[in-house]
Amino acid sequence: MNDDAITIRRVGPNEAATCVDALADVLIDCVQGGASVSFMWPLPRERALTFWLDVANGVARGERVLLVAEDAQGRIVGTVQLLMNLPDNQPHRGDVAKMLVHRSARRRGVAQQLMSAIDEAAREEGKTVLVLDTVTGGDAERLYQRAGWQRVGSVPKYALMPDGAFCATTFFYKHL
Repeated sequence: MNDDAITIRRVGPNEAATCVDALADVLIDCVQGGASVSFMWPLPRERALTFWLDVANGVARGERVLLVAEDAQGRIVGTVQLLMNLPDNQPHRGDVAKMLVHRSARRRGVAQQLMSAIDEAAREEGKTVLVLDTVTGGDAERLYQRAGWQRVGSVPKYALMPDGAFCATTFFYKHL
């Protein structure tokens, strides 16, 4: 068995709530590492658990697709979501959100695998246009460009980094 093996899988609606603790670990690690993903540092565990419980409820309602990356020991080391609860005039579109990889699992192709898998999940859901946003100039921006995403533009001072500093955000789209 390969100790570096990563498995990407879709979390079912009946099991999403069982992943909340492990997903909170990934989120807290990413925010502690400086990722601007909607949360400030320090990120209380209860806040992270509440977020993931809301995500699990959205999965159960069919409003989101939740993918996880698991290592050879079955530990969740990454995740990405497809938001599908969009306005009536956008049934063909999905928003990609919260692409997170635990720092201990980075530089192993986990993010690339998650992005390929979310494309496939979007196709399965009948989505033909995907959009996302990310911190301008960060590693994720390069990842998305390599994965075939098209840069639309950036907005200065769009969000805050976990330490409170302003950051620009770049928007991307991808036609499937």
